[in-house]
Amino acid sequence: MSWLSGSHMARRGLARGAETARHRLSEADQGAFQYVYGPYAEPVLRVAPGAVIEVETLDAFGGAVKTEADRPSQVATPPFVNPQNGPIAVEGAEKGDVLCVRLISVAPRGPQPVGTTALIPGFGGLVATRETAMLHAPLPEIVRKVPVTEEGVVLSDRVTLPYEPFVGTIGVSPEIEAVTSLQPDYWGGNMDLPDVAPGAVLYFPVQRAGAHLFLGDCHARQGDGELGGVAIEMPATVVLQVDLIRGWPIPGVRLETEEAIMAVGSARPMEDAARMAYRDLIRWMAEDYGFDEIEAYLLCTQAGRLRVGNMVDPKFSLAASIRKQWLA
Repeated sequence: MSWLSGSHMARRGLARGAETARHRLSEADQGAFQYVYGPYAEPVLRVAPGAVIEVETLDAFGGAVKTEADRPSQVATPPFVNPQNGPIAVEGAEKGDVLCVRLISVAPRGPQPVGTTALIPGFGGLVATRETAMLHAPLPEIVRKVPVTEEGVVLSDRVTLPYEPFVGTIGVSPEIEAVTSLQPDYWGGNMDLPDVAPGAVLYFPVQRAGAHLFLGDCHARQGDGELGGVAIEMPATVVLQVDLIRGWPIPGVRLETEEAIMAVGSARPMEDAARMAYRDLIRWMAEDYGFDEIEAYLLCTQAGRLRVGNMVDPKFSLAASIRKQWLA
């Protein structure tokens, strides 16, 4: 039996993991892509809990970087970067519920080389930025176009890396804020967390009626922290399933895989993001797995794991996890 049958989504969701309908949201169906997470855009699709949705996403540059001669600083037009599909309204969702999103597959789409990575002036983990002001000159702006298939990511003649795709930006609408899709927070957003990958189930705290799911910014792979600021960005076809859990007022994004549970914190400085993630993980262990908070704190001190999603975005995202074998 699949581990999914014992997941929070299958045990507590309205659809209990069953597929209730199938939908497709193509690039043409989407029309205008979104650059803001907020409650003010009209839904492009309405679905019921249990629905499976196939979504065609753009890359983080909206397809503007077509060759290695293109420069993101010239062809991209901030803040209109990191385009998002959606919003997708889920029938019956209300504030205080949890939107479950099971990621089924993420496949590259479009002509090769479909992947793009780059170094962009004033952006990255080891360079001067607006928030980290320095006097030294920026690094040279470069673009590398990368062939991507499910067999591998051809970074260079010397190195082909495994294809390990995930959704870099995904989340629900805040209640009243309208926030750039470049920023992560309690609603999800641009977490750039490699664990948001096929096989995972994500749990988002619903802030408004319909939840309003957004997603985009798929990556063929990425190292911890997205150090240079740009992963292997790619347009993709994402297949996912949604469900609702009633009355589960979680403070931020949670994630479940076959092996572990995980809580995400997004903040600056990075240690605050780590604290947020570990605090929510410990409270989840106490709420749903029978631990005293102090015992959970002690266990996480010895067996917890901490993943850096991004260290380059307006807020940094870190995820704290514990293996399920220690929760049994």
